[in-house]
Amino acid sequence: MRKNVDNETQKDFQLIKAFNEGDDNAFQKLVLRHKEKVRNLIYLTLGNTDYIDDIMQDVFIKVYNSLGSFRFESKFSTWLYKITVNKCKDHLKKKYVRKVIVPLDEQINLRSHDGRQNAEPDLAHLLKTAIDKLPPKLREPLILRDVEELSYQEIADKMGLQLGAVKSRIFRARATLRAMLEPYVKGEL
Repeated sequence: MRKNVDNETQKDFQLIKAFNEGDDNAFQKLVLRHKEKVRNLIYLTLGNTDYIDDIMQDVFIKVYNSLGSFRFESKFSTWLYKITVNKCKDHLKKKYVRKVIVPLDEQINLRSHDGRQNAEPDLAHLLKTAIDKLPPKLREPLILRDVEELSYQEIADKMGLQLGAVKSRIFRARATLRAMLEPYVKGEL
């Protein structure tokens, strides 16, 4: 077990040990501690609300069945993140999802029935649509930094990347978003 662990990691480790010793309530507590982060990651990765609960259930079934092999060498949240991302990838493979690049204004339908530009596009919808169009290697670190508010080093650890690669991907993701949203937003992002 690692020596210098934060308070949250210690709580996770205690719950994992209790579960591995037969306390099923410990697993329920672990799920409650992490379910919203898992739900948010699935939503931000896939953008499809129809399957979030199914995928989240698959994630926690995998965790339940694999918790006995958890080695306490990294944070539980890092391990959980990898499982969640893999379950999202599995979902995409099962559904044979192919990303089709279409112009942003066609995808979000900003035009009114008479063909004029709508005066007030929904910025949150624009941003979500633009983020969804990013390739996963740019989208994932951006979400971890700007939504989950992880440090660059934590993102590097979670994704198994060098620190410079994380910074580069986040920079490229933000630049891509800025270029995609520029026609719709007046002012700086």
